[in-house]
Amino acid sequence: MVTVPARVTEAIARVERAWFLPRAVVPLADWDAPLSIGHGATCSQPTTVAHLLTHLDPQPGDRVLDVGSGSAWTTALLAELTAPHGEVLGVEIVPELVERGRANLARAAEHGIDVARARIEQARPGVLGRPEAAPFARILVSAEASELPAELVDQLAPGGRMVIPVRRRLVVVDRDDDQVRTRTVGEYRFVPLR
Repeated sequence: MVTVPARVTEAIARVERAWFLPRAVVPLADWDAPLSIGHGATCSQPTTVAHLLTHLDPQPGDRVLDVGSGSAWTTALLAELTAPHGEVLGVEIVPELVERGRANLARAAEHGIDVARARIEQARPGVLGRPEAAPFARILVSAEASELPAELVDQLAPGGRMVIPVRRRLVVVDRDDDQVRTRTVGEYRFVPLR
């Protein structure tokens, strides 16, 4: 059983999921289930997001990479958790979701969420994350990998942490200088990492 810290629960309450959903599924925003956002992608269920953020443990001031930003809900949550001086870079492979994610961040700003230091960029085919912007204190991956991607591990700063689904297992990766430790913290289903 995962104990979700109050700061994560408060962030999820403040950054409303409904702001990040297509109009057709907004009435389902309070359901604890993944919801389709189109293009084969989903907005993860709130309890899953709470667990991801709990294990990631982003802190104020952290530089965070959000791989598979989708609707940008997790990007906005990460911005909330790392404010006021943190920086969040979301990368998304689907161009339509990049544009929608940017619009959703703007909507969150209209509701008073500090997303000034968060942005969404188009992922490049064949490149995971954003190596030229590394290192990152935290990396959240919201798509399932078939194996732990070394290129994302390489983007972690010393003392950094990544949370990533690998073959239906949620893996926490901690990097201390050149040493990398992993542990499994549960089973989850995600769309595949492309």
